[in-house]
This record gives sequence, structure tokens and C-alpha cells, in this order.
Amino acid sequence: MTIGLLKEPAPETRVSLLAEAVAALTKKGVNVLVESGAGEQAFCDDAEYEKAGGRISHATEIFSQADIVLSIHTPQLPASVRPGIIFIGVYQPLFTHARMQEWAAAGITSFSLDMLPRTTRAQSMDVLSSQANIAGYKAVLLAANTYGRYFPMFMTAAGSIAPAKVLILGAGVAGLQAVATARRLGSVVEVFDTRPAVKEEVMSLGAKFIEVEGAADASAAGGYAVEQTEEYKQKQQALIAAHIAKADIVITTAQIPGRKAPILITDEMLASMRNGSVIIDLAASTGGNTPQTRDRETVKAGGAYIIGNSSLQSTMPSDASKLYGKNVLNFLQLITTKEGALQLNWEDDLVKGSCITFDGEIQHERVKTVNRQ
Repeated sequence: MTIGLLKEPAPETRVSLLAEAVAALTKKGVNVLVESGAGEQAFCDDAEYEKAGGRISHATEIFSQADIVLSIHTPQLPASVRPGIIFIGVYQPLFTHARMQEWAAAGITSFSLDMLPRTTRAQSMDVLSSQANIAGYKAVLLAANTYGRYFPMFMTAAGSIAPAKVLILGAGVAGLQAVATARRLGSVVEVFDTRPAVKEEVMSLGAKFIEVEGAADASAAGGYAVEQTEEYKQKQQALIAAHIAKADIVITTAQIPGRKAPILITDEMLASMRNGSVIIDLAASTGGNTPQTRDRETVKAGGAYIIGNSSLQSTMPSDASKLYGKNVLNFLQLITTKEGALQLNWEDDLVKGSCITFDGEIQHERVKTVNRQ
């Protein structure tokens, strides 16, 4: 079996596998073709891949020879691809339905790791969690670097400085890591989430949990937010508004799979924020949690700076690639034998649940019926 490793398009700095992961595959007898320069931005050069047993190649050769092609983002396809070729990455098929139809028509078999069922067995392959953990950490560091005041409390001969007040909206993987990092920096942290079940985790990290009664059950949403009733949204906005007016830093993480990110911070709330306050919006790629968010941009609204960045994991390319690569290796174990031969096991719920296209059709039920408006 041959696996091809593609270089990601700029501005992405990560790569699907570092040299250490390639070595694990070559030891099993797998041939690994690595596009020249694939790991440069993640501090892994071609020589390291060759030392690990990989062979430096070009994209055209990879598409013509590889059984499996690895790319985090949607690859730039050649004029034609071999039917049956397998793509593995993070393709956001709920937002790219038209492209998935094209892939199906071309005979491409694709697995999108962002669609893995959120089960206990899938945790070792959960790219969303491994990358969100980094994003939550870097969100706080970015906020601290942008914010023009101290994070911790300081008591000096010249006077005392009060600690920064941090409000985190969403206590998923990114939100909880943001809580831990903000607390380590000495700030006072408050957390809002529609899921009462996360209250204990939030409080164990030293933050205060802001609770709104009447939330819809999100236990079956795989860790994501779910649509709430209008009555709940009104209560939610009133409570968030009261806390956001006192916040120095706000980090937002709320996303709903296949839908535009919910607006949690209104223009009126933005107008109430103090001058110099900072919002880091991790949901920017799906519209953002404020009406003013722009992905990969910093804008000023009222007194607040809104930094829209849903790719903070790419600012730590080496560690992000290492974790992502481990996720990929664990997934590859599901579709290969111990000897390194390809074996698609459609009885496995993780294989079936992450497959988007196969045998000329879109296989994933949610992608088939996605609202494409």
C-alpha cells in the first residue's frame, strides 16, 4: 500500500504527518510519498522524512500512485483522478456539499475526520478535540498580547492593579483549555455554556459558571451547541449582556455543525464594552459569534477589538501536526491490516460514520440531507 502526504496550501502551516508518524508507517511496510516541502512550516524538512523511510515526491506522482492521500484541507486536484483513490482529511462536508458531489462523481472515496462519531472509542482519532485544545490555549495568549493591561493582580508600591476579567462563551475543549490558561495567567474567569453538565468541570478549573435555566438538551450533540428556544435565547442574552459589560477579555467558541455560528454578542453588547477590551472569536470561519466578526481579521467595534481567528492551531504547527498525525495514525489502523494492507471495514461504525463519498455516491446521511441555504 502507498500513502501520499500532500503539502497544505498557504496560510496553513500544519501537515498531516510529521517524520515520526511516517516512520511508524514505513516500519509496517507502507510506502510513503511525501510532497517536497510538505513539513517545512511545521519544522520538519525533506531530509527528516527521508530518514524516516519516506520518499520525496511531487503532487502529480502522489495522485497517480498513492492508494490513500492525506491532506488536512481539500486538495487541489489534477485534471483527472483514479477512481477508488482515498482521501483523508478535514473537509467540512456539511459546508462543501457541492464539492462532495463532485468527488462522488469522480469515484473518490473520502473520509472526513471532523465527521467521526463523538464516541469514547473515537477519542484517539478526534482531530477536532486535539486541535481545539491548542486553539483555546493560544486564544488566551493572543488576548493577553493584545490587551493593553495586566492579566494578574499586582500589588506594588505605586498602587494595586486589579486582575483582568475574562468571560468565556462555550465550555467545550477549546473553552476549557482557555479557562485553564487564563487562570494560570492570574485572571478572574467566568464561563457561560448552555450545557449544565459542564458546570463541574468549569468550577474545578477555578472559574465561575454562569447558568441560564431552561436550556435544550445537548447530550446527543457530540459536544456541540444546539438550537435553543426563543425564550431561552432572550434569557441568555440578558445574562450575557450583564456580564460582558464588565469583561476585559471575551473568548467565544460556540458553533453548530452545518449551521452558521450563533450570534451570542449583539451590537448593543459590543457598545457596552470598555475601551481596550478584546474579543477572540474562534467561530469566525462559520460567521462568528458577533455580527462584526471577520475571519482572519481584527476589527474594532465600540471600545472592543474583535479578532476573528478559527485557525489558531496553525500558529503552533509542530505540536498541532504531531497531535493531528497521531489522530490520523489511529484512524488508519481501522482501514488497514497489521501488515499495512488496505482493508475497508464497513462494519466499523467509525469507518462508516466518517465516510463521505464511496462507490460513486455520497454515503453520509447528514451530508446527503444538509441544508445548503
